Amino acid sequence: MGLAFQNIAIVGCGPGGLASAMFLARQGHQVTLFERFSEPKPLGSGLLIQPSGQDVLESLGLLPEIKRLASPVHQLHGISTHKGRRALDMQYKHAKAPVSALGIHRASLFDVLIEAVRLMKIPIEVNNEFIGVNESGSDIKPLFSTGGHDGTFDLLIDASGARTPLATGRIRKLSYGAFWATVDMPAKHQIAPNALDQRYWHASKMAGIMPVGINPATGNPGAAIFWSEKPENTDQVINAGIERFRSEFVSLWPEAEPFVAQIGSMDELTMAVYEHRTGRPDTSTRLYSVGDSWHCTSPQLGQGANMALLDAKVLAKAIERAETTKDISRSYRRSRSFHINLYQLLSVIFTPLYQSNGRFLPFIRDVAIHNFARLPLVRSLITYTVSGVLGLKLFGQRRN
Repeated sequence: MGLAFQNIAIVGCGPGGLASAMFLARQGHQVTLFERFSEPKPLGSGLLIQPSGQDVLESLGLLPEIKRLASPVHQLHGISTHKGRRALDMQYKHAKAPVSALGIHRASLFDVLIEAVRLMKIPIEVNNEFIGVNESGSDIKPLFSTGGHDGTFDLLIDASGARTPLATGRIRKLSYGAFWATVDMPAKHQIAPNALDQRYWHASKMAGIMPVGINPATGNPGAAIFWSEKPENTDQVINAGIERFRSEFVSLWPEAEPFVAQIGSMDELTMAVYEHRTGRPDTSTRLYSVGDSWHCTSPQLGQGANMALLDAKVLAKAIERAETTKDISRSYRRSRSFHINLYQLLSVIFTPLYQSNGRFLPFIRDVAIHNFARLPLVRSLITYTVSGVLGLKLFGQRRN
């Protein structure tokens, strides 16, 4: 039968927080969302919704609208320019069941989720900078820098992101971040169609282009472009100006010129900085973490939002089935820890292959991918990994 909670607090209006709110409200719980901004808003440019994330969105009844706004991505493709070798070679058609990822702008994903939350009349309290919790044996209270909410809750779900004040686990700042921007898809271009396409100079330079469906700024078909960079070089790159940026990008990848030519100034680019941390999913039987609040990492495997959506679904299922709060903790940890730890480990292994100063690891990457990635067993393993389903029980079927 499960527990009947009077009220549940969710801190953060990212994909994990919004999905958690919908799942729990559907179960009949009273849910309140807390957001630090004056208006909930997305951060970033494009992302891939993998088959694992699509499954969650389908459970929420949101996948058709997401597909309308997104672009199918059938493959991940990359060339190591100094040798002309394939450095990234993965096609979703090699999965057991035919699938594709969905390239989408973060604003489009956010708009679909927030509209669904509002239609369900789930309250959102804004201007609440989360700083901690105050927990007793029978309830838990979120603490905000502005004072904020006076009430207490039966459960609190921390979906406030990588910089949560409740972070557990050792944090490691990654040596590379990326400049991101969104442009319109040119009418004519030579980039691989329906693909996340990339070019590399060893692992110290990486340029990428990915279709994101509708560009929210123009309403036209759009693409996200990204350029890897060390965070400590951010000011230097910005001060060098947009002409220098475009020149560097096109020198690595001449065919990208119709994309980067649309960027008028450095103000149109956003620098994203990444961290790696694997914490605990719960620190009490009343406090639970989803998404980056629990596990944050490099975007190399494209799993961030997808992992958060999976967390939300599994935590809601654990709450629905639990007879005690200890049951929630036990079920949530058992259901998610292996999958998350696996992908955190894979991220640690793969990130230096694509973003690092060394030459040996990129050389191994190029030789391995170019010569072996198309072998049936290897390509299936790569497809399962990128699709986000490695370590889950089923693939090509709904995961309840």
